[in-house]
Amino acid sequence: SAAFDVPEKVVVHPLVLLSAVDHFTRVSRSNKRVVGILLGKRSGGQVDILNSYAVPFEEDKKNPHIWFLDHNYHEGMFSMFKKVNAREKVIGWYSTGPKIQPADIEINEMVRRYTPQPVFCIIDVNPKDDLEIPTQAYVSVPDVSDTQTQRNFVHIQSEIGAMEAEEVGVEHLLRDIRDTSVSTLSDQVAQKVSSLKGLKKRMDTLADYLKKVAAGKLPLNHQILYNLQDIFNLCPNLQLKELVTSLKVNTNDNMLVIYVASLIRSIIALHNLINNKLKNQDLEKIKRLKDEKQEKKAIEAKGQAAEGKKNNKDDGSSKKDEASPPKK
Repeated sequence: SAAFDVPEKVVVHPLVLLSAVDHFTRVSRSNKRVVGILLGKRSGGQVDILNSYAVPFEEDKKNPHIWFLDHNYHEGMFSMFKKVNAREKVIGWYSTGPKIQPADIEINEMVRRYTPQPVFCIIDVNPKDDLEIPTQAYVSVPDVSDTQTQRNFVHIQSEIGAMEAEEVGVEHLLRDIRDTSVSTLSDQVAQKVSSLKGLKKRMDTLADYLKKVAAGKLPLNHQILYNLQDIFNLCPNLQLKELVTSLKVNTNDNMLVIYVASLIRSIIALHNLINNKLKNQDLEKIKRLKDEKQEKKAIEAKGQAAEGKKNNKDDGSSKKDEASPPKK
């Protein structure tokens, strides 16, 4: 039925991560987890978590089944969020975990009052592994046994995604964090290295699983083996001479472009440096000529003033001699 329709993928948007980290930083002083409500939309098998807000939550450390979540606060907050954006619906709830707790299935049942199939997302605010994304998504499905029916969490695929406007906002926030002296090429190389490390980690996990199955420590799961076979079938055959040659040619072409771009960048930098130096020399020459001209004008004005004083003094002496009577 539609109530038990498990989504295929959950996309967590950046604003949700920022809100969860801010919530944990403000509230959690004793390193306890915090809980909030997730808002978003669902289209087909994909759930987009676009927004979230914090909800007051308390739980007993000694008895995990004793907990309190203020659903009245949630209803008031959601009514205000609905006035701002009516397209965002309640699609689940989040916890800072970092793992599933015994009371989570009970909290999930309470959230089911507001949405038939809530998504439970664990957001790790203190990730210890840089190669993994800090989110884990789950949904509860009924598990029918011989005696009773209960609900258990099922893990679903999750990823970090963003729309164009959100990417611009994240870039603006990271402007003060990112080292501007590092080029974009260095960032791309660092991302490739991180991706290869993540691939190696997952290949080690596959190898460990196959070793345990071969040793009889784990039961044989045909679905996992089918998926592994599909992965191996999609891998390119690096033993083919044509493929190796094409990879080398492609790599050499890319490196040539990078080398030429680096040369052009260096030449342009030197050209700008020389132009800047010549411009500074011209400015210094103009300033020096201006100072010399002003100094020359000052000397001429000073000489004219001294000559004027001397002429006035000579005129005064001649007038005095003419005014005095001759002596007998």
